[in-house]
Amino acid sequence: MTTTSDLAAGSRRPLAAGDLAQLYAAHRLSLVRLAILLVDDRASAEDVVQDAFASLAGRLHRLRDPDAALGYLRTSVVNGSRSALRRRRTARAYVPPAEAEPPGPDDRAVLAEEHREVLAGVDRLAPRQREVLVLRYWSGLSEAEIAEACGISRGAVKSTASRALDALEQILKGEGR
Repeated sequence: MTTTSDLAAGSRRPLAAGDLAQLYAAHRLSLVRLAILLVDDRASAEDVVQDAFASLAGRLHRLRDPDAALGYLRTSVVNGSRSALRRRRTARAYVPPAEAEPPGPDDRAVLAEEHREVLAGVDRLAPRQREVLVLRYWSGLSEAEIAEACGISRGAVKSTASRALDALEQILKGEGR
């Protein structure tokens, strides 16, 4: 097993798992201190350093220069700290959507009355207009499907729907007075 001084002296053999343990023992504290300065939180700093060592452990066989291991770890700690800060900033900026209050009995009664008024207004429309609105808004059919169902052109569906909505608006305004 090599010593930390052998690793620093520039031995050019591949890094082994024992060498990683020595790097960890020798440099973990200094890397945690570095991370604390960057993220200002000891727990996050320790997580960043642990992730850096775990990442290095997964790349031991690809490390071309064993002397670069400490530099790799420092770079990994700096990048991990940046990521932690980004995640923290994103979490702090998140504002959960406001909870909608469930409708009370009064709200349900008003809504039910409005629905009755709209249905009564639809009943007063011309048959073709009523058919187009019902197929469009209650059945959710497309203009092409409505045209096929009613035996009219798509343009006629558009104009009929527009006129029907205008007529329904006038009916509802007249009832609202």
